[in-house]
Amino acid sequence: MFSSYVHESIIGRAIKEQHIQFNVWDLRAYASDKHKTTDDVPYSGGAGMLMKPEPIYKAVVDVLEGDVATTQKGVSHSPDSQVILLSAAGKQFTQKKAHELLQYKQLVFICGRYEGVDHRVSKYIADQEISIGKYILTGGELPAMVITDAITRLIPGVLKNPESLAQESFHPHRVQKKEYPQYTRPATFSPKKGVEWTVPPILYSGNHKKIKDWKEGVVRK
Repeated sequence: MFSSYVHESIIGRAIKEQHIQFNVWDLRAYASDKHKTTDDVPYSGGAGMLMKPEPIYKAVVDVLEGDVATTQKGVSHSPDSQVILLSAAGKQFTQKKAHELLQYKQLVFICGRYEGVDHRVSKYIADQEISIGKYILTGGELPAMVITDAITRLIPGVLKNPESLAQESFHPHRVQKKEYPQYTRPATFSPKKGVEWTVPPILYSGNHKKIKDWKEGVVRK
């Protein structure tokens, strides 16, 4: 699922230019039985299957590679890393959270599947749980891509025009706080005879003061 995504557009360029490294680990490689089982039925019954804690634990320890300690309280590791369980029960992902996660050198995403993940993963292995919205997906792969995309664009050098980043919606230090419509050429688009969709003339007037006022909502013509 990740192969085409990580070789395209901004993410692909960021990897090629070594701004980020992106790796995928198959949980089945960490299963201990001959069938490479990564899920099982939930205790006390219920629909669906749950992801087992053992393969996830082994994978996370392998990925972290550093000074990992496991105690009754859970897994501890370098403060430069953050282990994230992608879950519908997690806190909703925001642009503010993207900026917060940017401080870490390594992010490890646990992508759940099936009915969910054994609770011991969130209690003892993951540092935090994140959701990308109030809806249910079949797995955590798409959320991992969404979060990776949002964070990668914030890394210096990834976007070739830093000013565009500062002007984006939800940016904490955005210069222009209000949203405004944006247009490009042609100034007049005629989808059919007698119909004209036009760009507000003020935007190509050359009067920067009036254009600024228009963008800030002082003028809307």
